[in-house]
This record gives sequence, structure tokens and C-alpha cells, in this order.
Amino acid sequence: MTFACATLKTKMAGVVIVDQPEHLSAFMQPDCAAAIWRRRSTADFQKWISALDPSQLPQGRVIVQPNAVRSIVTELCEIADTPACTHRDQLIDDITVLSEIFTDLMKSPYLRLRLQAVTNNACRKFHVDAIAARLVCTYRGTGTQYGVSTNGRNPEQVFSTPTCAPILLRGTHWPETPSSGLLHRSPPIEGTGQTRLVLVLDQMFDHENTR
Repeated sequence: MTFACATLKTKMAGVVIVDQPEHLSAFMQPDCAAAIWRRRSTADFQKWISALDPSQLPQGRVIVQPNAVRSIVTELCEIADTPACTHRDQLIDDITVLSEIFTDLMKSPYLRLRLQAVTNNACRKFHVDAIAARLVCTYRGTGTQYGVSTNGRNPEQVFSTPTCAPILLRGTHWPETPSSGLLHRSPPIEGTGQTRLVLVLDQMFDHENTR
């Protein structure tokens, strides 16, 4: 898939925005709460994935070794009858690449991979996930929203990650002191007719239920 830089109009303490995937290593710095790879997909790919019937969007959740991601995502596409074409190949390739980047960064022997078509307000409350680290990439629809909480309140300023721009987020299991206060959520879309396609990768060290 060919990508170009996406425009982000926000600068927030603790959120690093990079133009090259190798610079996502900034996520490992103590003062980094999140890292975003600023990119956008081609208009042709976005038109294709946005036009798919929601039933044709690949979906699944599995704990997997990184070298098996390509075959797993291909299988999910086959199950969903995602049309075989160059754009489908691009989607599979990109998920594979993001898995490799995340694995190399986090040194994870396993990944919990989730592809989900979202039509409701799942995870609409601002929160921090009960994991160490997570990569989220929204291929269709509005991207993950984030902001800084003050005194436990919802963020006053809310920003949206661009579509197809991966965001790395720290969870409650990350040894972070003090807390950055960065919260995130899935954008509330119920009733809008929008269907999002979201990729979530979690760092995993337990091989139970791998395939």
C-alpha cells in the first residue's frame, strides 16, 4: 500500500508524531505516552475499503506468532468473502508489516490480533487499557480519539487519529511513573450509519490458544 503524510493539527505533551515507521521507537522513551505514524492511504484503497459491504470486512480475534499473521489475515479475508484483488493484498500486506513493526519494538513472541468491524459505540468512554502496550490502526472510518485528562475528568480537547495512521498506546501494565493522563476511546458512531474497520495488536508473552 502506498502512503503519504497525513495532516495532524495537534501537538500534545507525551504524544509523538512521526513520518517514518522506524521513528516509532520514540514510543520507548520515558516521556512518551503515545506515538502516531502520520500517514494516509491512497484514494483508490480508501474508496475500495469504504465501498465494501460490512459483511465482507475481515474480522477475528486470535493469539498468534508474528510469522503467522499473513496467513491468519488471509484466512479471515477468505471467511468474509473479501473480494480478491490488489487492494485486499495491500490490506493483508499492511497488517503484516504493522505486526512486524510492533513485534520488533515490543520484543513480543506472540501477538493478540483483533480485526473488528464496528458499528456502535463500543469503548466510547475515555480509558486506559489493562495491557502493557497496544497498536491501533483504523482502516475504515474515524480513527481512535485521545486527549489528556485532568483530575480524572474527560479530556477537554479531543483529537482523532487519521484513518490508516497507526497509534501506539501504553496501558496500565506499562511501568509509567507518573501517569501521563492520556486517555483514548473509540469514536461514538452509533446511529450514523458508519462502519469502522479496526486493527488492534497487543503485546503477548503467553502462547495459550495460539494457532
